[in-house]
Amino acid sequence: MAESFLFNIAESVVGKLGSLALQEFFLAWGLESELGKIMKILGAIQAVLFDAEQKGSHNQGIEAWLGMLKDVLYDAEDVVDEFECEALRRKVVKSGYTTQKVRRFFSSSNPLAFRFRMGHKLKQIRERVAEIAALKSDFGLTEQIFDRHVIHRKREMTHSFIDASNVIGREQVRDNVIETLLPSVDGENVSIIPIVGIGGIGKTTLAKLVYNDQRIVTHFDLKLWVCVSDVFELDKVIIKILDSASPGQRCTDTGIDQLQRTLREALNGRKYLLILDDVWSEDPRKWGELKTLLMGGADGSKIIVTTRSQRVAEVMGTVSVHNLSLLSHQDCLSLFFKCAFKGQQGKQNSNLKRIGEEIVRKCKGVPLAVITLGSLLYSVTDERHWEFVRDNEIWKSEEKENDILLALRLSYEHLPSYLKRCFAYCSIFPKDYVMDDIELVYLWMANGLVQSSNENQELEDIGLRYFKELCSRCFFQEFSEYAGNVKCKMHDLIHDLALSVTQNECSMVRTSTQQIPKSVRHISFPYPELLPNDLPESLQNLDRVRIICCESEKKRGLVAKRLLRRVSQDFST
Repeated sequence: MAESFLFNIAESVVGKLGSLALQEFFLAWGLESELGKIMKILGAIQAVLFDAEQKGSHNQGIEAWLGMLKDVLYDAEDVVDEFECEALRRKVVKSGYTTQKVRRFFSSSNPLAFRFRMGHKLKQIRERVAEIAALKSDFGLTEQIFDRHVIHRKREMTHSFIDASNVIGREQVRDNVIETLLPSVDGENVSIIPIVGIGGIGKTTLAKLVYNDQRIVTHFDLKLWVCVSDVFELDKVIIKILDSASPGQRCTDTGIDQLQRTLREALNGRKYLLILDDVWSEDPRKWGELKTLLMGGADGSKIIVTTRSQRVAEVMGTVSVHNLSLLSHQDCLSLFFKCAFKGQQGKQNSNLKRIGEEIVRKCKGVPLAVITLGSLLYSVTDERHWEFVRDNEIWKSEEKENDILLALRLSYEHLPSYLKRCFAYCSIFPKDYVMDDIELVYLWMANGLVQSSNENQELEDIGLRYFKELCSRCFFQEFSEYAGNVKCKMHDLIHDLALSVTQNECSMVRTSTQQIPKSVRHISFPYPELLPNDLPESLQNLDRVRIICCESEKKRGLVAKRLLRRVSQDFST
């Protein structure tokens, strides 16, 4: 539901239009009347947005209405940006300290032509907003002047390690897996043990429990952890294994022959445990190539594969599969209340326990859903908030999606509007991407997602507070700290949620034939194997792109040439 953060977008547009600098600008150009009409209409729409967001998940008419509103709000943001750019140009030129290059960079067309063109754009925005506002009465929407479901409270930062005491109901299966890894007599050179289960069931958590168990630590010479994810490319998997074997030393080899030699040397004669987490590829050929390279370790070496696919387990496994089952209702209750009652508040409230039990039943035994909703209600003792979660309209969604995503989406819907946009922005990264807190905050800031109402507050500090809040609500996981920066990932289901709420706004370019929606505003190129000359032709049709994420400088240059509406040759020399 891309409409879920529309209140924040509308608020941003109204705030910018109402700024003193632009107010003076509009007054000087005789556009204050058009501005006033737009702000009045937007205010009326904002009043019903919270109700519309709740009902839009199961009402196609409201969802389409919100989609139209989203489009016009983004167009309004672009128009505001043009006005702000012109205001900045005038301020810079007026100061008299500009160099010739800067003056040429900021050069504009005839002032009267600019006023006419922008006045026409403002009128178009006003007419479109008015049409959308006129339709809102068709849906019986209720006015709400504040976000009554936003719960402000101090939250704990999530830990960067697996705490076995926080894992419930997996003790027996953990011991079963460890028993498979520690036979009394080592047999074949390498055994592969698959752990299979649906998304959010706890496969990675179980693998971590096993990986960090003291019995495992003392049994193996070398422990390796690799997150494989969607793309199973032999050279990339080898590089990840080598990086895990030598923490802190990045593998720089790129040739496949050299990578294979380096891997054999790293494993030679050592009894190792390798975790291949989140494997999707069912191609036996690819797995056969990797397995051959992994035979260089000592007898008794083991590989654990976590996957959602029984087919992957059949292709890769050499021993019996560990099928991870749903948690029992009692274990789910224990896990939920452990998350919700960390500080003991409300623990004795029988009504909260009753409502909590009804919420847990909706999670259908999936730990990720239980943890997410339990964390959502952490330290909340108001029964109305618990009832709001239990009775939320989102559970009635007619969309063909699983119960896990419904639970996760409900947690998303409870985010303050400013956090919704920050979370949704993270969909621009590929699955299993390691995010850096400072880098992410700067990206949010660059895209105007971090806002301050207090001049004494630094935007970076506010952005870091946003990051910590998303962490505490379980939207990020797998934390580590390096050189003072926090690094983390999103669970792949959380990433799916981010993609679902952005719909066609963010796009990752994977192939040269990919058709990219014209509505895309953020675009990324996460796959280096996509060569610069293989960029899809559909890039040429995009005119709303705001953010380009691309590590390759050459590819970034080619993308910019295709996307930028105006390129200043003077400024690039």
